[in-house]
Amino acid sequence: MQLDFFPSRSLTLYLAKMFVVRILAVLVMLVLVLMALDLLGNTGDILAPEGNGQAEILKYVSLRVPQLISRFLPYSVLLATLITLVTLNQNSEVVAMKAAGLSAHQVLSPLLLTAALVSVISFGFNERIVTRANSTIKAWEAVEYGPIPEDSGVRANVYLTDGENILTAVSMRGTGANIELSNVTWYARGPGGIIREQIRSDKATYAAPGWQLDGAKRFDVGSAETEDLPTLVVGETLTPDQIDLQSVDPDGQSFWELSETIDSFEAVGRRTSEMRAKWWHRISGPLSALLMPLLGSIAAFGLARSGQLFVRAVIGMALGFAYFVVDNAALAMGSFGGYPPFLAAWAPFLLFLLVGETVLIRTEE
Repeated sequence: MQLDFFPSRSLTLYLAKMFVVRILAVLVMLVLVLMALDLLGNTGDILAPEGNGQAEILKYVSLRVPQLISRFLPYSVLLATLITLVTLNQNSEVVAMKAAGLSAHQVLSPLLLTAALVSVISFGFNERIVTRANSTIKAWEAVEYGPIPEDSGVRANVYLTDGENILTAVSMRGTGANIELSNVTWYARGPGGIIREQIRSDKATYAAPGWQLDGAKRFDVGSAETEDLPTLVVGETLTPDQIDLQSVDPDGQSFWELSETIDSFEAVGRRTSEMRAKWWHRISGPLSALLMPLLGSIAAFGLARSGQLFVRAVIGMALGFAYFVVDNAALAMGSFGGYPPFLAAWAPFLLFLLVGETVLIRTEE
């Protein structure tokens, strides 16, 4: 019996059903609360453009809800784990299962199976829905919630370097020689990265070579003087192909599209650490749900009447939230090259897998 991972079909279905109900309940609660708080802060900006109304607010909700679900599903699994295991412990159901000969891993096996299915569903949900929502909402925010054509190909937050100089744009439309940059800023820098002048324009188009700024305003840092210029060409070494590559948003691409983008960047010798870390995290991120029953398992064991059940639940919660902190820190380190991308995405998962197993084995097995 000790070698049978699922010794009872009825028990497996009972625990899995209990776990799923609690995951959904916690997830709905978190998404509703966070969505309400988000709307409190952004409704004014959404309604600012002329003609925007309830339809635009509902559109914003439809784009933000998938993002919230994706981000907080692992938290929901953690909280649902603690609620489920504490309930089983208080009702002495864990004691009954262990008295029947089940090991700690067998008690947790239905929860681990359910969490594995949640991970698979989360991966598919991220690839099919969340990536599209990310791309759409960033393009919409780039035009300050104004109307944009569905097929405009708008991309947000363009940042390029031309030697020491920097070109930034709030949004970009089109491809190739037809690229149009909006809300453009050109920083002319001297040795050591010191900014000599700053030039702003509402629009920039490709001038073959360079980028033509219309109605530019130049600010000279040294003299603190401002000058209006009808037209000005900057960034003569920046080509449309470079801007096409630089303006790629990894969060708006699917797993396979991001793979192709990384290959394109590596082919021209561009840095891919950030994208490679996010590519690996597309797998390790959803799998974090699989860790939660293991990290929260300490709440399942120990006698409820001993008075330590609350302490055990707090320890389980602390382990779960520690994982999220370490995971975010490692991903940030991997994004700017502090860690290798593979290590940044997988080290927290493997570390806390070992921590969870060690705690479970030493205390209960």
